[in-house]
Amino acid sequence: MGKLDGKIAVITGGASGIGRGMAELFASEGATVFVSDIQEAEGKALADSLEGSFCACDVSDPEAVEAMIQAAVDQYGRIDILVNNAGIEGEQGVTADSSLDNWRNVMSINIDGVYHGMKYVLPVMIAQKGGVILNTASTVGLNAMGSLPAYSASKAGVIHLSKSVAIENAMHNIRCNSICPSVVLTPLLERFIEETPDPASARAGFAALNPLPGMVTIDACAKAALFLVSDDSAFITGVALPIDGGFTAR
Repeated sequence: MGKLDGKIAVITGGASGIGRGMAELFASEGATVFVSDIQEAEGKALADSLEGSFCACDVSDPEAVEAMIQAAVDQYGRIDILVNNAGIEGEQGVTADSSLDNWRNVMSINIDGVYHGMKYVLPVMIAQKGGVILNTASTVGLNAMGSLPAYSASKAGVIHLSKSVAIENAMHNIRCNSICPSVVLTPLLERFIEETPDPASARAGFAALNPLPGMVTIDACAKAALFLVSDDSAFITGVALPIDGGFTAR
């Protein structure tokens, strides 16, 4: 028996990276997964492999998100789990030199996209008398990082928006939490490391960020997400869970 048997789980940014890891693990635990992403070919292929569904969606567009949520409800009749995972890092650079276009682009996806997802799923979950929302934040939402002002601010916003929604909707048996990974060893980061002049040194540098040896993996993030969306965490809401090997403990 899986931890998510019979559950309908919608995952934005689900075609690759952490979102893909969540989709695969949730499906293995019995959930029917509804994958949403701007990467249409990758998202559809993943959904097909998991016997789930796919919907192309740009989370910065509120009408697109509303339509995506409605598509999931039309197909399955309910949404038990929503994971707002879609996000971007944006440009690096100090605040004085950063562009307004970058600020607006990062905010439109990282914080507006989370807001849109919750705004349109909450009436569904209220009507069905329960549900779970999980939002992907970051350790830089807890401990700000220089040279990524928009990303840091957006992820801090995700954490506090999640807490607000948790408080507002506890009476409806709706839980809302966020996960806060540090640097995650995704295929994209693997390629970046291998393209550096000294991949071994680059890998060691990333690993040194965390007190625990090694780096945060997609699997670690997916397993933490599974805990927070399953009944194993039935009385946990409003938390921002670091997945960082002790990075924020320093």
